[in-house]
Parts: sequence; C-alpha cells; structure tokens
Amino acid sequence: MGEIMASFVPSASLFLGIIPALILLYISIKGYEHHAKPKNIYVSFIVGIVIGFIASIIELLTSADVGLSFIILYPILEQLFKVIILNARRLQEKQATVVYGLVLGLGFGAISTPVSLIIGNIQGGDYTLLGLVVIGSTGIIMFQGATGVLIGYGVYTNKLWTYVVFSVLIHIPITVGVFLSSFLTFSYAQIVVVLCMFFYGAFLYWYATRRIMFRLTSEGLRRKRTKKDIDIKT
Repeated sequence: MGEIMASFVPSASLFLGIIPALILLYISIKGYEHHAKPKNIYVSFIVGIVIGFIASIIELLTSADVGLSFIILYPILEQLFKVIILNARRLQEKQATVVYGLVLGLGFGAISTPVSLIIGNIQGGDYTLLGLVVIGSTGIIMFQGATGVLIGYGVYTNKLWTYVVFSVLIHIPITVGVFLSSFLTFSYAQIVVVLCMFFYGAFLYWYATRRIMFRLTSEGLRRKRTKKDIDIKT
C-alpha cells in the first residue's frame, strides 16, 4: 500500500492543487456568472495554470542565484504575470476582468501544490508532511485568487499599479512563510507557520471575494439607476 501511495502522490500532485482551486471557483463564482462568459472563465483558469507553471520554472531555476531576495523578487514576478494577462486592451475597464482575475489567480495557485511536493520531495508515506503541504498550498491558492481579484479590479477601475503594489506587499508574508516552513524540520513551529499561511490566505480571499467583488453588484445597480434617470430626463 505504501509503495502504491508513493507512486500515486507525484503523479496526482497536480490534481491535489486543481481540485481545491475548482471547489473555490465553484463556490465563489456564484452570483457573478453574468459578468463573464463561461468559455472565458475556463480559458482563464487554464491560462492561470500555464503562467503559474512558467513562473514556478523560473523560480526553481533562479532560486540558487537570488538568495533571500526571492522574498521580494518572486512576489513581483508572480503579480506581473497576472498583470500581463489581465491588462490586455480588451479587458481594460471591464467588470468581467475582476471575475477573470479571480479565476486566473486560482489557476495560478493550483500549481503551488505539485511544486511544493517536488521541492520537499514528499512521498506517499509521509502523510503528515503531505497534509501540511496541502493545507499550506490551499492557503496559497486562496491568496493567489485574492490577488487576481485585486489586480483585475485595478484594471477595471484604472488603478492598476496601486493594486499591483498592494498585491506585492501582501505577498511578502507568504514568501516569508514558505521560507520558514522549508527550513523548519517537522515540529510545532512548522505547523504554526503552515496554519498561519492558510488562515492568512483565507482572510484575504474572503476580503477579495466578499468585499471587492461585491462592489461589482452595487456598481452595476448604480449604473443602471443612472442610465434609467438619464432616459427619463431625455
């Protein structure tokens, strides 16, 4: 059984990231389906996985050279990847961009689980470490989804770089957490760090989906009322 699990975990590691991301997407997208096209939602998720994979390769190849500066450099790299996609001309000033930002970010974050398992050389028999990786990676998935919302909202409101800088700053605690958890051997300290990453990501995800995205509904109603008033006057 142990040998089966040892071979199963590496091959299924991508699904360990995709499944939580899809569950979050299914829960969070309710009520916003009319803001975005279903086809574009699926495409955004796949694009998120692709750019997340590319970013991870770059980070793995440069980790030995950048040293501790990765704590700042990698947040910049990852958020700029989202900017490249979301700041396309046809997405500017569109409410749908916020929804696509959420989906893109969740896809981007889904790649964190297999990357963490590869870096940590986690095998199927390491159930405790596997559990910690999944918990910590789920926190990262939620965090990436949250920053996708923030950057998408920045594109929509013409305040892109304000939200990019904010996303980079709130990303730094995540990279610090990754650094600490990678150097701590299994202990209560490592458990605390992983749980902090999870709840930090969960809080930011709640804020982005329940506070930032909620503005789409209120702003949409406000625009409808304004248009109605103009039509009445004319």
